[in-house]
Amino acid sequence: MTDAEAPPTTPRWIGRGNESARPATLMALRDLIAVGSRVNHVVSRRAGFSESELVALDHLSREQIGPAEVARRLEVSTAAATGIVDRLVSRGHVERRPHEGDRRRTELHITDSGRTEVIGHLMPMFRALDEHDSRFTDEEKAVVERYLRGATEAFERALEP
Repeated sequence: MTDAEAPPTTPRWIGRGNESARPATLMALRDLIAVGSRVNHVVSRRAGFSESELVALDHLSREQIGPAEVARRLEVSTAAATGIVDRLVSRGHVERRPHEGDRRRTELHITDSGRTEVIGHLMPMFRALDEHDSRFTDEEKAVVERYLRGATEAFERALEP
């Protein structure tokens, strides 16, 4: 039997009664993920957005994309994405602009009010993260980054077909 054919081994910390074998790093990561999964829900409720609207604003705060890309990233229909964008436009948080290279396409741009709305609700978290980050040396940050990038790759495996 080759390595490719071998059944996957189950980590020793999986299963009931194995709590003492669970690595502290994985438990801390699990705690972070659990708390982090609540952030969009709580922030969107406070801001009066749907979670999809908040996630769309998050994507638009990083780059200009079109409505079809919003649909892909949110894993919704183009009609649903259009509704999300329409609501954000009506609140003045997003603008539709013609694509510079292809006038048939539309790009979405987050406005200052959209950016301010999202950042305002997340600023306490950003400040706390910045303060926490500043307590680490460059060498420690490199280790943490390597760990988190590896964890991201592991999560991406769960998304593969």
